[in-house]
Amino acid sequence: MSARNPAITVIIVDDEPAARRTLRECCEKEPDLQVVGEYGDPRVALAAIRESAPHVVFLDIQMDTMTGIDVARALDPKALPLVVFVTAYDHYALEAFEVSATDYLLKPFDNERFEKTMQRVRRRHVVESAADREIALQALLERLERGGRASADDRPRLLAEARGRQHVLDPAQIELVEADRNYVKIRIGAESFHARSTLQQAEQVLQAQPMLKVSRSCLVNMNHVREVSRTLRGDFILVLAGGATVTCSEGFRDRVREYLDTLRLGSR
Repeated sequence: MSARNPAITVIIVDDEPAARRTLRECCEKEPDLQVVGEYGDPRVALAAIRESAPHVVFLDIQMDTMTGIDVARALDPKALPLVVFVTAYDHYALEAFEVSATDYLLKPFDNERFEKTMQRVRRRHVVESAADREIALQALLERLERGGRASADDRPRLLAEARGRQHVLDPAQIELVEADRNYVKIRIGAESFHARSTLQQAEQVLQAQPMLKVSRSCLVNMNHVREVSRTLRGDFILVLAGGATVTCSEGFRDRVREYLDTLRLGSR
């Protein structure tokens, strides 16, 4: 990297080795990025950030010993890096990210999503001051903390039809959503419901749940997956708590594998 185009230095903070590896591999594909550290312990990471002052920090929100929010709050506002939050869980209110000037990556992400995030990061790296970053970060952290304080009673309920009657559903109990022409089919245990919606609309409404798209027409709530196996060609078979079985399509195989990697005991 020439002096005229210095590298953008990066630190990765995530307590899951598989997640750190994915981020590192994405960064390595970008010629202007230089990973100067990766850490599974957020306290050690905080000390390294203060010492090396990287341009960008990829920061996992949910870590056992110290949350990403805590780490972000502890950063020096006078030397604030560009923070890209990384999360697999939407109860931290993705809408807070959507209205914020701060960037995020939702696990599992692909190269295309990483590239789009880096396009924004590069623009911000050029034009933003530390004061601009502090204002954006503080606004986001306040939104996230408000979302985290919301009680379970605040969860929205959904209306869907079965056997000629309207039923009020708890989103947390939904195991599976499948596209069905102008409707979606919703599975809770052994019961099926229908609602007039697109799969994309259902995904937005259910963003507080860890919904994983396993094909173009199917969303699975990963909280309800009980068994995982594979076909001879390598596609994942997911068995849900209510007994339903779903097979991912080839185009979504990597996405499912990356998510499952984050659940492995040895990756934490």
